[in-house]
Amino acid sequence: MIGKRPIGFFVHHQGRGHAKRCEAILSHLPDRPITILSADRSIFGQLDDRVTFTALPDMIGDPSRTEVLHDQETPHVMHCVPMGSHRLRRNAGLISKFLSEEDPTLFVVDVSAEWALLSRLHSVPAVSIRMHGERGDAGHLGAYEASAAMLAPFSETIEQEDYPERLRRRTFYTGGLCTNTEPVPSRLEARRKLGLPAEQHIVLTLSGGGGHGSLYAPLTMGARALSESLWLTIGPVHREGHETEFGNLVNKGWVEDPLSYIAAADVVLASAGDNTVHEIARAGRPFVCVPEWRYFAEQVCKAERLGAAGAAYVLPHWPASNAAWQDAVRAAEALDLSAQRELYDPEAPRKAAGFLTDLEQRLWLGEADAGTLPGGLQLVT
Repeated sequence: MIGKRPIGFFVHHQGRGHAKRCEAILSHLPDRPITILSADRSIFGQLDDRVTFTALPDMIGDPSRTEVLHDQETPHVMHCVPMGSHRLRRNAGLISKFLSEEDPTLFVVDVSAEWALLSRLHSVPAVSIRMHGERGDAGHLGAYEASAAMLAPFSETIEQEDYPERLRRRTFYTGGLCTNTEPVPSRLEARRKLGLPAEQHIVLTLSGGGGHGSLYAPLTMGARALSESLWLTIGPVHREGHETEFGNLVNKGWVEDPLSYIAAADVVLASAGDNTVHEIARAGRPFVCVPEWRYFAEQVCKAERLGAAGAAYVLPHWPASNAAWQDAVRAAEALDLSAQRELYDPEAPRKAAGFLTDLEQRLWLGEADAGTLPGGLQLVT
């Protein structure tokens, strides 16, 4: 019944985290057909021969064809469904074509409430990738309820307290899924590799591709407040044009080896992005977390759980004074880093792939009246 039928992956193209997570899971799936549907091929690396890539139109900002269509109210059970959008219609058509013609055994959705619902309408089991956030609305709950199961690529220790118990019982927690598998060097090894001073106190600011970059003006204040420290930034920074430069603040931009910079640092300043959090936890570094704005308060909710777990010193916004910067760095350095060990699991991609394989076997080869997977995870009934 399963044979050579594919597993499908819808991968959102905002940032790089969704794509990297998909690649990490694929590396542990058995040899079988895989179809990836996404609006940006460039966020993926080299894909092997078993993978078919279907390019979706980028529908973000696609205008409606009339003002009246533009003004149509969005139903509460959906999030992004503009009326009269050529690209949305094309997206839905391509995904429907895959679901109806290729007969996939699973459709892994990372992330879209609408496509999980569409998968259910095509009678294809969806697996919704879970993310933090204020997601108690009809759209998210409908997608979760329509899915055969949910996959959370993080530790259950940072699950939100308001996530419904009935859905928690149908969620598989992989443990912290980090897409980097390179060995973590020691602080001294990393500094030697990067040509950084062995003894100087180093503060690293890390930003990824999902936003506009770290705010540069607050970092100049940090560099002034801790003038004996070397402040490094990797990834993009956002300048407003009025910043005063300091000699101990050095911008590295995009780098090939962010892990070495994290390992070299005494303190890391970063947002609450999934892979960012797990990369820092893997290296075990004092962490000042300043969540960025994301839809449904995703990073704010994740940061709250990190703070509650004692894995990061969380601030609602960048420090704006010398004393606030000094307090933040000291508070991060006072954290018990053992709390971070609960956040990262080197086996998380393999566990995710194993879960998908077990779920596929259970759904298509198991008895119809048995509603659980090994370990007690409940299936939708």
